[in-house]
Amino acid sequence: MRIWQDAMTLGEDINLLTNDFPKKEIFNLTSQIRRAVDSIALNISEGSILQSDPEQRKFLGYSIRSLAEVVTCLYKAKNRGYIDPAHFKIKYDFCYKLMNMLIAYRNKF
Repeated sequence: MRIWQDAMTLGEDINLLTNDFPKKEIFNLTSQIRRAVDSIALNISEGSILQSDPEQRKFLGYSIRSLAEVVTCLYKAKNRGYIDPAHFKIKYDFCYKLMNMLIAYRNKF
C-alpha cells in the first residue's frame, strides 16, 4: 500500500533527523517522535491483516493520531532550534500529504 510505504519512508527520515537532536532530548522528544512515527506504519499494517472493516478503520485512526503527534513533535523541534524552518516545511508537507491519504483511505471503511 502506498500509505504504508510513505509511512515507512517518514519513519526512516525522522529516525535520521533525530540523530542530530541534542543528547538531553534522548529520553524526551527524540524518543517520543521516534515511537510516534513508527506507530504510523505499524498500525497501518496491523489493521490491514485479517481485520473487519471497523477494526481496520480503528487502526487507521491510531495511525492518524500518531501522525498528528509527529507533526507536534516537529513543531517542538523547530521551536527549539533542532531543525531549521526549511527542513521543517519539507517534513510538514510530507506529513500533510500522508494525513490526507490516511483520512481518505479510512473513509472507505
